[in-house]
Amino acid sequence: MSRRDFLSQAAPENYVAGLGRGATGFTTRSDLGPAREGPTEDQIKAAVAKRTAQLGLGGDNAKAANDDNDDDGRYQDPDNEVGLFAGGIYDKDDEEADRIWQEVDEKMASRRKKQREAREQAEREEYERKNPKIQQQFAGLKRALATVTDEEWANLPEAKDFTGKTKRARLARMERHYAVPDSVLAAARDQGQFGTTVVDDGAATDATRGGGSGTETTTDFAKIGAARDKVLKARLEQQSQSSGLATVGTATSMDPKGYLTSLASQQGAEQSIGDIEQFRKMLKSAVDSNPKQAASWIAAARLEIAAGKPGAARKLIATGCQHCPKNEDIWLENIHLNENKNAKIVAAEAIRSNPNSVKLWVEAMKLENDPRSRKKVIRKALDHNPKSEALWKEAVNLEEDVEDARILLAKATELIPESLDLWLALARLETPDNARKVLNKAIKHLRKSHELWIAAARLEEQVGEDKKRNVMKNAVKFLAKENAMPKREEWIAEAEKCEEEGAVITCTNIIQETLGFGLDEDEDRKEIWMEEAKASINRGRYATARAIYAYALRGENYPTSKSLYLAAVELEREHGTKEDLCNTLEKAVEACPHNEAFWLMLSKEKSDQIDEARIVLARAFKQNPNNEIIWLAAVKLEADNGSVDDAKKLLATARQQAPTDRVWMRSAAYERQLGNHEAALDLVIDALRLFPTAPKLWMMKGQIYEDLAQLPQAREAYAAGVRAVPSSVPLWLLYSRLEERTGNIVKARSVLDRARQAVPKSAELWTELIRLERRAGNISQAKALMATALQQMPKSGLLWAERILYLEQRTQRKSLITEAIKKVEDDPILQVTAARILWSERKLDRAQNWFERALLLDRDVGDTWAWYYKFLLQHGTEEKRQALVSKCVLNDPRHGEHWQAVAKDPKNAGTKTEDILKLVAASLS
Repeated sequence: MSRRDFLSQAAPENYVAGLGRGATGFTTRSDLGPAREGPTEDQIKAAVAKRTAQLGLGGDNAKAANDDNDDDGRYQDPDNEVGLFAGGIYDKDDEEADRIWQEVDEKMASRRKKQREAREQAEREEYERKNPKIQQQFAGLKRALATVTDEEWANLPEAKDFTGKTKRARLARMERHYAVPDSVLAAARDQGQFGTTVVDDGAATDATRGGGSGTETTTDFAKIGAARDKVLKARLEQQSQSSGLATVGTATSMDPKGYLTSLASQQGAEQSIGDIEQFRKMLKSAVDSNPKQAASWIAAARLEIAAGKPGAARKLIATGCQHCPKNEDIWLENIHLNENKNAKIVAAEAIRSNPNSVKLWVEAMKLENDPRSRKKVIRKALDHNPKSEALWKEAVNLEEDVEDARILLAKATELIPESLDLWLALARLETPDNARKVLNKAIKHLRKSHELWIAAARLEEQVGEDKKRNVMKNAVKFLAKENAMPKREEWIAEAEKCEEEGAVITCTNIIQETLGFGLDEDEDRKEIWMEEAKASINRGRYATARAIYAYALRGENYPTSKSLYLAAVELEREHGTKEDLCNTLEKAVEACPHNEAFWLMLSKEKSDQIDEARIVLARAFKQNPNNEIIWLAAVKLEADNGSVDDAKKLLATARQQAPTDRVWMRSAAYERQLGNHEAALDLVIDALRLFPTAPKLWMMKGQIYEDLAQLPQAREAYAAGVRAVPSSVPLWLLYSRLEERTGNIVKARSVLDRARQAVPKSAELWTELIRLERRAGNISQAKALMATALQQMPKSGLLWAERILYLEQRTQRKSLITEAIKKVEDDPILQVTAARILWSERKLDRAQNWFERALLLDRDVGDTWAWYYKFLLQHGTEEKRQALVSKCVLNDPRHGEHWQAVAKDPKNAGTKTEDILKLVAASLS
């Protein structure tokens, strides 16, 4: 059956044409109502129910759908309250509640912030590793382009032309060339030149312009101007060279440079005349349309000043003052535009119109030259404005007598009791007893001012009664009761301010009483306090940081925290005295008696007093019996002081009471230092029976054989060692270097290959293998190994440094070091490499910054200190070198490839850190 035409179909039930667009019919003159009635409400509900039934929705679902679509805008705006809260008022309690909730949200967000950021950083790095950018994927290929030779570049095939025939034809038509007429070339040649034709009688005729006969000359105005400038310059030079530029009887003096400068300035002024006229018209229109607007008068006067017409400016501003007599800004502008005498007249008139303007009174006071007149003006001003804090401050500053200033401040505080500055100034001028009374009186008027309490605490410190009266403790109670306690950050800032001004005791009291305010029990308070102490140290406020550590180590907080004590010891070592350092270490050993690190630090600080150091170690033995570290510290103390027999006895006792591998190794090392290689070898062999998996014992056995020139035995020792301890990287390195020294490169390579199988991801082993190939002359093999190593360990600073310095050309170093630093952010070896590259390019300041950055990353790497010292030997001062040596001795570095090779050499046993630094710097190349 064929489908009926659309227009002939019957309309749906309840259909109204245009109802969806809002049309409901219209009314004409002849009609009494709407042309067609719309559907009723029941009809609309029935239609909706029918529609939902067609869509397969039940009654409940239809209701839910209607509820979901009910997106009332009032529920989107939290300030659009209806119903129960329609008549509510947003008062101070609501504002306080909102502030508290906001602080709670901020505190919850700040918890575990570091862990969250670290996790996000790890996820970001993992995503970037799995989804590298196109630039990163082709980085290796782009670097390989540097190795392409000129011949290979020349042999590259030309790109094929894929342009269609139609497009090529169109491009060919567009590239057609046509000959340029001579007239165009002649016009281009003559463009920009000034030329005219002048006949003998001086009149230009049509015949001459048309090329007719007659006598004519051509005048080039550009050449005439140049000649004029040359003549003017010659005359000026002649005048300047001639004697008597300012002769007797004449007032002529000529400055050639100033004259030319004035000409240039005049020319610039002439060029801006049009702009000035335009602005003048605009401002005149503004003034005429609204003469009561002071800003327009001020702008018009300043425009005249810029145009060099001060008289017109004064006239304009005077007219403006007549129209705006109550505006103090226009009077101030009028005063500034007039000279001193006229300015006083203007100021008097301004004050008559505005007797309560503090700015006008102060400006009038400044116009006076002698102090007496200034005091007179200020006193008149105070008669009209007795409650102006600024005027009272000016009056006090004018007084030279302390007693007169005190009287003025006393009167000022009576009239303006809410002024904090006036109360503090009065307290500073009073005697200590009267100052206390003043501050107590001020606190009654300013009950929420913590500055007054700090001033009171500083007063007690000044008179030496801070121990009797704990002002800050009372301050915290009072301010908390008044709900006026500042935040912890503000208290720390106040403490640092007190430290800066010399009130160290007040600074400490502020920290002791306020540092724990506002911190919950479940928060990581130790971490927060350590961060705040480090921030104070970075700002140079060491007393504040010392007080923070002292508060954190109190009994109710963290009295046995090792990290806090280490931070406090580091602070005293860097910025305190030796006495403070010893006192801090004494507290540390009392709080943490079983931590041998603090005992060793204390004994080291007292090493210049051998008896005191022995007493410290004896105390350590009582707290930590049979502790190998303390035994070895006692041995080192005796050995450094030349007591060989005592050191041997201590080692023998230690081998019986604390028989550890370290004790046995130290015993053998001491005999080796003394040159007793046979005794040392016997000790090592005995120790290996007890500790067959101690890698350092195997290393020492091989080294002793090397000292005795018994290389086969040394090779056997190393081979047995790597079989016993295959995970020891230094042992593999010693084995490989022994084979390389004996000329057996193949064997050394084989050893390193076995080592990489035992320790697959060791940057030291890969670097040693690459160096082996480089020393053997196999540069291509070394580069291939480096590429493989960097694929496995892309964040190894040691591998990047080896590649940049020894395997790539100098022209590529800068780009490679930039790429390496992006991948390996905090690596001291890479930072030193960057400094060395800048050093070779003579960028000394930047190189020094990179050396210092490397030291900040890790101060335990001795190679960094040595490279920096070598740099300062060439480009530094003696003062900088001495400072670096002092810091190096203070930090006592222990690691570093070159540093350990020198420091652990038996020849250098007992050598001080300063001498080792110089030896390592001399060995660097």
